[in-house]
Amino acid sequence: MARVLLASWGSVGDLFPSLAIADRLRELGHAPVVATCPAYGELVAREGFDVRPLRPDVQPDDPALLARIVDPKRGSEVVIRELLVPALRDSVADLESAAADADLIVSHPVTFAARIVAERRGLPWLSTVLAPMSFFSPHDFPALPNAPGLSVLRRLGPWTGRAIMAMAHRSTASWTAPVAAYRRDLGLPAAGDPLYEGQFSPHGTLALFSQAFGAPQPDWPDKTTVTGFPFFNRAIPMPEAVATFLDAGDPPVVFTLGSSAVHTAGTFWQESLAAVQALGRRALLLVGPDPARVRGTVSASILAVDRAPHDQVFPRAAVIVHQGGVGTTGQALRAGRPQLVVPHAHDQFDNAQRVRERGLGRVLFSPQYTAPRVLDVLRALADDPACGTRASTVAMQVRAEDGAGRAVAAILEALGVR
Repeated sequence: MARVLLASWGSVGDLFPSLAIADRLRELGHAPVVATCPAYGELVAREGFDVRPLRPDVQPDDPALLARIVDPKRGSEVVIRELLVPALRDSVADLESAAADADLIVSHPVTFAARIVAERRGLPWLSTVLAPMSFFSPHDFPALPNAPGLSVLRRLGPWTGRAIMAMAHRSTASWTAPVAAYRRDLGLPAAGDPLYEGQFSPHGTLALFSQAFGAPQPDWPDKTTVTGFPFFNRAIPMPEAVATFLDAGDPPVVFTLGSSAVHTAGTFWQESLAAVQALGRRALLLVGPDPARVRGTVSASILAVDRAPHDQVFPRAAVIVHQGGVGTTGQALRAGRPQLVVPHAHDQFDNAQRVRERGLGRVLFSPQYTAPRVLDVLRALADDPACGTRASTVAMQVRAEDGAGRAVAAILEALGVR
């Protein structure tokens, strides 16, 4: 029996892949330990996992904090420079405790402490990448949140991507400089910038997404395994009102902003309602926990609820309108329905671009999200049967991939366990 420590920090979309992998490990008789934000402790424990706290301790539903985190220009800097790096020593202490009996550690792209603890303990470790953007490959240059339009320059060849990434390295170097200093204090060797090359393990990297969404590139790290999306579909129950609504008529347009952007929605729900009412279609709005938002049966054809399981709702949608988080995007790809992506921050701009480039949907940036434009896009998607056909083809590939199973196989191979 192997004891595997899975470190995760961020939103529910960051956590669920770790839970999917932990669940498969447990099915095979191994002992997963999940280290994550203390705010998720009850959720993880309810699923029967051994859960340990991993600082920094932030509230994932704090609107003031989330407004700063999902800012497209400074959100990533807030997360790294203001939250994660100042708490690095606390994070290391938490993972040192959690790793006491571990045989292997699985890191998350921003759990900088995981590599430090693994090296200090002499443990094998595997890195994970949740979205293709994290590879920052000049061969597949990502749409950056503060300048998504620069991605068009990749048509000129990888050299443009290298030039832009060199500038990005320079602009973010000060964010993670304290990580390198702390490693020196501990007597550990230099390991590169943890936002870029330093995040990847020499023991192997798990790319936790579908090859239909991000194909391997020649500059990806050695020993990278593209697993497919590891879906965890048990944590959110289906509300009876939603099941009844879905059974009562034609497939609705489903609107969601995931677990983070939903707290800084602005006028998203009002514009969405106006657009779908003008369209004359049924709609399901997953509006989150804020009691000031629209609730209940807006009309006979429109229902608004806090949340519902994406794996059960999305396949029954006419169109899925969402923020582009990789977890939500993966579920939308699996559902095989056309998408309208409204990115807010971080990898969401790159995920949105990948949806558009593959002919699986359209993109509107938040400032563009007005009822007339939403109405135009929804009509265009309804009049584009080829988009639905392409979405169905990708869905078959995504469903055929066993993301959690492939990830666990790579973990056990790294441990020499069959």
